[in-house]
Amino acid sequence: MGLFDFVKDIGHKLFSSDADAAEKITAHILANNPGIENLGIIYKDGQATVIGTTRSAEAAQKAVLMAGNIKGVSEVVAKIDIVDDGGTGVDATAALEPQNVEYYLIQSGDSLSKIAKKYYGNGNDYPKIFEANREVIKDPDLIFPGQKIRIPLP
Repeated sequence: MGLFDFVKDIGHKLFSSDADAAEKITAHILANNPGIENLGIIYKDGQATVIGTTRSAEAAQKAVLMAGNIKGVSEVVAKIDIVDDGGTGVDATAALEPQNVEYYLIQSGDSLSKIAKKYYGNGNDYPKIFEANREVIKDPDLIFPGQKIRIPLP
């Protein structure tokens, strides 16, 4: 399962029909906007296409995770233009799957401290994971199996 694949039947239930899915997903991302401008969502048959512009690869990663961790979404297509301060485009594939971040699918029995112990050798480092996922995880004690998060690598 890569960054763009998600567990369709797990996550926050935001919509009850495909007709209002795009609007609800857009509102969800905008409520905690990680830095996406001109955000647009297209939703069809479990696939959410995220459209927008940002100056931050991290913002693009978070927008993809926010859309994917919604019940009913099984795949996210990222059509996010990432531009640097000079207005030059950045390779979106490299930015969305960088070497300094790993994506982790939460398993039953996981906690952020267990995940921190696995990646950093110290469970007390869980705030690093929480801060890297603040838009995706609202409470560090409330994560769920099937949720996908970012793990900043040391």
